[in-house]
Amino acid sequence: MNMNYTAEELAFRDEVRAFLDEKLPADIAAKVKGFRRLSKEDHQRWQKILCEQGWYATHWPEEYGGVEWTPVQKHIWDEESCRYGVPRSIPFGVNMVAPVIIRFGSEEQKQTYLPRILSGEDWWCQGYSEPGAGSDLASLKTRAVRDGDHYIVNGQKTWTTLGQHANMIFCLVRTNTEVKNQEGISFLLIDMNTPGITVRPIITLDGEHEVNEVFFEDVKVPVENLVGEEDKGWTYAKYLLTYERTGLAGIGMSKAALSHLKNLASRRLKNGRPLLEDPSFSQRIAKVEIDLTAATISNLRIIASVEGGGVPGAESSMLKVKGTEIRQAINDLARRAIGPYALPFLEEEMDMGYEGDFLSDKDAAPLSAQYFNNRKLSIFGGSNEIQKNIVSKMILGL
Repeated sequence: MNMNYTAEELAFRDEVRAFLDEKLPADIAAKVKGFRRLSKEDHQRWQKILCEQGWYATHWPEEYGGVEWTPVQKHIWDEESCRYGVPRSIPFGVNMVAPVIIRFGSEEQKQTYLPRILSGEDWWCQGYSEPGAGSDLASLKTRAVRDGDHYIVNGQKTWTTLGQHANMIFCLVRTNTEVKNQEGISFLLIDMNTPGITVRPIITLDGEHEVNEVFFEDVKVPVENLVGEEDKGWTYAKYLLTYERTGLAGIGMSKAALSHLKNLASRRLKNGRPLLEDPSFSQRIAKVEIDLTAATISNLRIIASVEGGGVPGAESSMLKVKGTEIRQAINDLARRAIGPYALPFLEEEMDMGYEGDFLSDKDAAPLSAQYFNNRKLSIFGGSNEIQKNIVSKMILGL
């Protein structure tokens, strides 16, 4: 594998940098780099800028409004956008349900939903996990019973990220109880404004309203909202998860966070010298940096393997495990760098315009909140324990 960019790829990187220099709003970049709260309006404003550039749906076919970047171009965009402080795109529409609709959906579904994802008219969330079906997703119990031209949906989803903003949800539902679990699941597209849907907030460790419970009580969903074939949803779900898990590795985000950590450690003192010069602390940073370099090379190897348009396989599980461990390790070192100041913080300190008194240190609130929030990284998208089982079975043949 050639680790060097071609002349065309270097020219593309220059184009990306020029675009970000000109178009990335300074206030949004400041929030991202400072780990502050981003509003729904911030995300929508940046999505509009990307759509005007034609760079929002980077892996969609051109016929549906995509740009069809190569895997290397996507990698360059990820690296540069994280370095500049670009908000991470909300993935549920453009990166998750859209590929499923493009691959398995009807022509009517493609014509209806894909333009609305591009325009921002639809904000999607994901209805996979349930109280008794998280990592063991095939155990889900939300039922969809066919009744004429509709399905009647009853059940509950949980950990629904940003569901409070969403007007659409893609759900895995059980349509057949007479077969083994994986064979009785279907993939439904559901309007969140349908009567019978209730969204309740779950407040996370960092005090944020990021996730939700979603309840379905006799919710009527048109049959035409079924993606693909009934009882074949497990196939579509696995296809979607390969995209999700590769993205969860967060290589670009880890590089940006590592740079921030080094800057933080250079400003913190221990025994009168920068913490970055402390042998024990610098050794820990070096280990994370070595792991990140190895993960970067693995990511590039996977990129090279799908250069011809394939879909990442079990390697995405391997990358998800290591990538999330690295991000958590960087969060832990940042927390250690600010020491006892990491403990107390006000939720209001997470707002960019906060003008009150800080309880301890201006670095503390965003880094503490990020440390708490990112404990989830090794759990969602399929827990790391489950990913290790996939790797052992699909790659090692155990």
